[in-house]
Amino acid sequence: MARMDAPARDNGEFVDKLVSINRVAKVVKGGRRFGFAALVVVGDQKGRVGFGAGKAREVPESIRKATDQAKRNVIRVPLREGRTLHHDSVGRFGTGRVVLRAAPPGTGIIAGGPMRAIFETLGVQDVVTKSIGSSNPHNMIRATFDALGNLMSPRSVATKRGKKVNEIISRREATDRKEESS
Repeated sequence: MARMDAPARDNGEFVDKLVSINRVAKVVKGGRRFGFAALVVVGDQKGRVGFGAGKAREVPESIRKATDQAKRNVIRVPLREGRTLHHDSVGRFGTGRVVLRAAPPGTGIIAGGPMRAIFETLGVQDVVTKSIGSSNPHNMIRATFDALGNLMSPRSVATKRGKKVNEIISRREATDRKEESS
């Protein structure tokens, strides 16, 4: 019972999206007791995003718990021109693997299900993704966060290498031109 197209809500500075709801049953002496597990992604659409999972006997309570956990687990992701990723990245979690690729302007978000929710709340407008292996929403989200955690901005790369930012960016532009000509 997964809801992928849940509307985004704006709670102050964060926008939250419900990725999935799962009904689980516990068999007891008198019958079945039902509970609900929710998976939520929150972001400020300016480069910060987080996810959380919550379980409760009622749907609204599980969503609230998941949202609170997501707000505690927010990470900052460096974005290029505020619309795409700086470079390609691969993330893994369990048997799930995701590939994230930077895209030219006008491409849009080419991603499925849980990954789309992450990029919409993150504020990315152009990205191409591919999910390989597990299609479980929990695994896909954790693999995507692994890939986002591996991203580095040219500024951080330059400081680590002891170079200037324009040296790093000029190399990227040279490789982009070479790829376009072939």
